Amino acid sequence: MPLPIRIAPSILAADFSRLGDEVRGIVEAGADWVHLDVMDGHFVPNISFGPDIIKALRPHTEAYFDCHLMIAPADPYLEAFAKAGCDSITVHAEAGPHLHRSLQTIRSLGKKVGVTLNPATPLSVLENVLDDIDLILVMSVNPGFGGQKFIPAMLDKIRAAKALIGDRPIDLEVDGGITPETIGAAAAAGANVFVAGSAVFKGDGVEAYRANIAALRQAAESAAA
Repeated sequence: MPLPIRIAPSILAADFSRLGDEVRGIVEAGADWVHLDVMDGHFVPNISFGPDIIKALRPHTEAYFDCHLMIAPADPYLEAFAKAGCDSITVHAEAGPHLHRSLQTIRSLGKKVGVTLNPATPLSVLENVLDDIDLILVMSVNPGFGGQKFIPAMLDKIRAAKALIGDRPIDLEVDGGITPETIGAAAAAGANVFVAGSAVFKGDGVEAYRANIAALRQAAESAAA
């Protein structure tokens, strides 16, 4: 049975001066997940926010918090992000010396477990941990900044990841350059969770966000049908 299409707006593109309102707004507008891009200025060339901000946002919604850690090392901070209220924690394959141990730690904290693949990271790093994860995140841009263009070559990686997943109940997420024009190809390739920043936060307020999310969902569902 196919996993449902999910739209996961990245708050990296939100108005940081009113993040609580923005999170409530995208959930009201139909977002399935709230995507939290955590950047450390070391693993990626940008700094965003940490567990204290996530903890402050948690009371604003019961929506699923999809936390993408772009930090290295990740292991020392996993417990802090779990306690902050993340529902899933996704780490990069390169974010520590022992990927399997990182995944075990996330699972022991009671959270869903994900692994992120940068554009140049081979799918083969997942072969021995597939049964330990709930989500694969394929980066369709190089991580660190919003507003980048989708890398078309990542469609082959999405197809290969979908084939590797097989019948396992693993979500296949794609992040980077997702717009109504690119989401269809990613959905047709097998992805079912779509991170979108600027494509969601265009316009002003809930009604604009609702239209943006609806356009993304319609394009994805049409392509995946």
